[in-house]
Amino acid sequence: MALPNIYEQETINTIIDRLEKLTAQTTPQWGKMNAPQMLAHLNVAYDMDNGKIEIKTPALVKFMLRLFLKPVLVNEKPYKTNSRTAPAFIINSEKDFEIEKQKLIANIKETQAKGPSFYEGRESASVGKLTAIEWNNMYYKHLNHHFTQFGI
Repeated sequence: MALPNIYEQETINTIIDRLEKLTAQTTPQWGKMNAPQMLAHLNVAYDMDNGKIEIKTPALVKFMLRLFLKPVLVNEKPYKTNSRTAPAFIINSEKDFEIEKQKLIANIKETQAKGPSFYEGRESASVGKLTAIEWNNMYYKHLNHHFTQFGI
């Protein structure tokens, strides 16, 4: 079963509709992040992919991530609750809910506008080259995982 297509407007509308149900006071069903921190956490992935945050993954670590983590990230199975978070994605500081929400909406729309041809064969900082479908699955699963975490 294919995941919803983040490159299609209908999917983006559904994602944003879900996001609009989130408030700064929405409490998670699991995990330690509050709603603004969760939005900032989601934005980290987009910032890394768009070169706004640069991480240097050593070759051996990247090989291991590609071997063991990539299949989990890009398949169609939902992430498990309370999955471990990579250090680069951990948000400990307080964040502004509205700023993070608007940034996430902009990131989601930018990804959709770039389209699958932009993402086909594009390099992920942590797991190497991905197909457009793998990018789709990774982005959608991450959004859906945290939206589910917050009951939206």
